[in-house]
Amino acid sequence: MARCHSRILCLCLMPCLMVAHLLVYVVVSVCIAMSYHQPQLPVRFTATGVSSISAGLAAHPANPFWSLRLEEGTLWNQLQHPLDRQHNPILRGNSTNTSPMPAARAQEQGSPVQQEVPECSPDHRWVSLIRDFSSLPEQMRDFVLSMHCTQYPLLLDQLDLCSHEDGDGEELMLLVAVKSQTGNFEARQAIRQTWGASGWVRGEEGASRGLVRTVFLLGRQDGSTGDHPELGALLELENHRHRDILQWDFRDTFFNLTLKDVLFWRWFSERCPKARFIFKGDDDVFLRTRSLLDFLHQQEATLGAGPNGTGGTRDLVVGEVISNADPNRQPSTKYYIPESFFKGVYPAYAGGGGVVYSGALALRLREVSERVHLFPIDDVYLGMCLHRLGISPTHHPGFLTFDIPEADRGKPCAYRSILLVHKRSPQEILHLWAALQTPPPPC
Repeated sequence: MARCHSRILCLCLMPCLMVAHLLVYVVVSVCIAMSYHQPQLPVRFTATGVSSISAGLAAHPANPFWSLRLEEGTLWNQLQHPLDRQHNPILRGNSTNTSPMPAARAQEQGSPVQQEVPECSPDHRWVSLIRDFSSLPEQMRDFVLSMHCTQYPLLLDQLDLCSHEDGDGEELMLLVAVKSQTGNFEARQAIRQTWGASGWVRGEEGASRGLVRTVFLLGRQDGSTGDHPELGALLELENHRHRDILQWDFRDTFFNLTLKDVLFWRWFSERCPKARFIFKGDDDVFLRTRSLLDFLHQQEATLGAGPNGTGGTRDLVVGEVISNADPNRQPSTKYYIPESFFKGVYPAYAGGGGVVYSGALALRLREVSERVHLFPIDDVYLGMCLHRLGISPTHHPGFLTFDIPEADRGKPCAYRSILLVHKRSPQEILHLWAALQTPPPPC
């Protein structure tokens, strides 16, 4: 009888013991999980100096651009999401197909369907996706209404800019592409007379030289872009004399600077595809072109370069690199990007005052721009395109797009290690050029 009672007691206690063991296991597992810290992996995405290429660091971002998580309630992310998924190299292999995603698939993924728009007229399809559209600054509203269009006719073209007029058959070493506006006659002329003069240029070290051509990138500046006098006739005369102006038929506004990149890459691929390097900058920068040529020749010697930069300099892009930047959320600034338009951190990009990259990379940027929606900030857009190509921009301390200390600006010795400085008037450009005709001494 006692044995029977003990068996019944054991049967009753068995489930309790099992539950107790399970509870102990769960508590121990939770404690272990809470105390675990993911090990710090080595950083693969660096943009900290010229040495980042020669040091053998990875030339692609640490994080994939093809995020599977869709940011809700933000227009650019919703438009870009299906394109990034479509061209995800893991999901799609290495296909370079750039055909648009079928509407049905886009709807399945919860993204807005992108329909064809017959012409570049204001498009209101996406206004409903921006909850605060009516309260946005005018330049942001204008951008949203026209961001679908990247096809604009050329008003002024230069068919022979990259031809070998000097007759010895050497490839163009450096194409200087300067973003300007119609009314900036003085700035363009100062550049032509100084650092942007076209022709054969010898490096400061004297051992190397290169053929340089300069072209100015303009949109249409008229009453639709603000209070501007009619300067079309003067621009025609300027172009007739210098033959170095590209002008497209779009409104020349700050948020349309991205169009100058996209349209320039297309022009480059048709008119100048053999140029080895491109410098793209603003018309208020001062560039030490001879020192830049020395740097580019050094890169070719160090990294190697095949025809059209298909060797080690193929992915070269250098400037003042800005990493981990957040969008500007101050509505009063010209860089304002509302959260209803874009969420996230900007990819690393080179400051828009001046950047240099290989001609081979420009051809690839032309291709990838077909699958990256326009973004209002041009240098950020370049970073977005590079990110999708898996290329990291390289920081060079000689690119000072935010200028040098004011106390040093008048000292020639302060420019000894500088390749570029930003925010210089035409008069200051002429003065600097005269002062730096010989390499400046150390301070």
